[in-house]
Amino acid sequence: MMRPMDKTRVLLFASVVAAAMIFGGVLGATVLARSTVTPASAALAAASPSPTSNEAATHEAGESAAQETAENNGTAHLGGPGNGPSNETAAHEATESAAREAAEKT
Repeated sequence: MMRPMDKTRVLLFASVVAAAMIFGGVLGATVLARSTVTPASAALAAASPSPTSNEAATHEAGESAAQETAENNGTAHLGGPGNGPSNETAAHEATESAAREAAEKT
């Protein structure tokens, strides 16, 4: 059986915890309501890398009209993994299995 003093302490502690939770909820809702960042816009910003321009005169002088068209319509594959020089040389092909060659063709 609890003594009266223990009940008072438990009720006081529970009241403080409840008040803190309510205050935190109100504060959080106020901050989120004033924020322009929503979970959807934050996810979109994280998933969309910022494009960098390659429209310098030295770059443009060395590319074909087809490459410029591909860059402008978003179908160009510039840099990054898999966009290096071809590995279809005789020396390379002699070292790979038929299964590996088939995997490269897909």
